[in-house]
Amino acid sequence: MNILIFGPPGSGKSTHSRKIIEKYNLVYISSGDIIRGEINKGTTLGREMEKYLSQGDLIPDIVVNTLVLSRLRRTRNNFIIDGYPRTAEQVLALENYLYDHGIRLDVAIDIFISKEESIERISGRRICSKCGAVYHVHYKPPKIPNTCDICGGKIIQRPDDKPEIVSKRYDVYIKNMRPIIKFYRKQGVYVQINGHGGIEEVWERIRPLLDYIYNKEKKRKEHE
Repeated sequence: MNILIFGPPGSGKSTHSRKIIEKYNLVYISSGDIIRGEINKGTTLGREMEKYLSQGDLIPDIVVNTLVLSRLRRTRNNFIIDGYPRTAEQVLALENYLYDHGIRLDVAIDIFISKEESIERISGRRICSKCGAVYHVHYKPPKIPNTCDICGGKIIQRPDDKPEIVSKRYDVYIKNMRPIIKFYRKQGVYVQINGHGGIEEVWERIRPLLDYIYNKEKKRKEHE
């Protein structure tokens, strides 16, 4: 089963991606994780990408395509790609790669939330500067203010999580995703999921869809 999953900042796509890979034993390819990994290495490319993120801008397509497709080459099938593609150019690069390698997408899941919800979720997010543990000022605060429960590191707000940056990121996301959604809708694989509500509530909207696709694919292989 090959899946794309996307959604505005704070939609929970990464959280649900991890639930999906655990249930269906898929390889997880996260554009965000790949990019942050490069930034954490402190490379020249990482520093350049960090500048784009801190301003709420998209990283150039050629850079993202190279990073994500390099990871996909080591996987081939049974994957979920989180947060990619985000532009028409990225769609073209991905579709060319899939066509050249005979790979078929089963579903493109769009977990949608409003701009107000996005800003509330993301601007309240805090991370540990030492171990990367994630907290939220309203939903999951640390036991001791500004101190990580796990390692005792300092809790910080990432520059790209500030309200004004989140608002810009949301607007950029919506603008860029319109033609992408249109494309995958025409391909017959696009499904929008209401992302409002708790994690388990949203998961119960996603799970039946994937159970159906998984069982359908399983039956197809049994009859080959």
